[in-house]
Amino acid sequence: MKKAKRFAALVLAIAMSASLAACSQSSSSSSEAASGASAGTPSSAKAASSASSSGAIKTITDGTLTMSTNAEFEPFEYRDNDKIVGIDVEIANKIADKLGLELKINDVEFASLIMELQTNKCDFVAAGMTATDDRRKNVDFSDPYFDASQAIIVPKGSNIKSRTDLNGKNVGVQQGTTGDTFCTNEDGTSDIKVASVKRYNKGSDAISDLINGRIDAVVIDNFPATKFVQKNSDKLVKLDDSLTSEQYAIAVQKGNTALLDQIDEVLKEMKSSGELDQIIEKYQSSLTGE
Repeated sequence: MKKAKRFAALVLAIAMSASLAACSQSSSSSSEAASGASAGTPSSAKAASSASSSGAIKTITDGTLTMSTNAEFEPFEYRDNDKIVGIDVEIANKIADKLGLELKINDVEFASLIMELQTNKCDFVAAGMTATDDRRKNVDFSDPYFDASQAIIVPKGSNIKSRTDLNGKNVGVQQGTTGDTFCTNEDGTSDIKVASVKRYNKGSDAISDLINGRIDAVVIDNFPATKFVQKNSDKLVKLDDSLTSEQYAIAVQKGNTALLDQIDEVLKEMKSSGELDQIIEKYQSSLTGE
């Protein structure tokens, strides 16, 4: 009987020992798993935080910075020997260089430029584009880099001598521009009330119709207006009066602060170094022949 009791006690001790060992092993495994999860979570969070704080710039194509423009706007963007050049192109190249990316340029109609951004066909728009409140509803703008105005071009001998003389006249504009917005006057806020507005995809087409007597005047940005008149100095004049005053800026997708910050930094550097003024003066001189 005593032997039986001792045997039973021995079996119970062995069983308890095995149970404790199993519990210890299970507890150890759970601890390692928890430790691994705990170690992994901060690491992942740290990586995400690092990516966020670094403001890593994502472009629509790896290694490339894509700009959309309308290369019909000399001297800001135009074709020279089938290559797109101009003030905006030089600024864009500076931005691409700073980011270590290759610049690619899409040439589209001006009225399509904001849609280019919204449909991920480009990273930014540089096209002598005025930063208006209406456009700010759809895109974000950089700091302004050029003070501009809408000029009025008329045939030589025209009875249009000032901006108010546009009242009741037939005016040509480039579609989608601020000149278009002002003359079309859909919100009724413009102080000038033209008789009709003819909209063109290209400013040069509006100039052609003006020369051929199909419209009374053309409203377009001052720099290209100067160039158009220079090329047709025997037929056209640019009035001293301006229709509007405005500022050009570079547009990016809504919320793309990483790219916008880099663009603003480049513009700031170019302004402070005088490089931006030099570029503008170079192209302005080519317009005036100085």
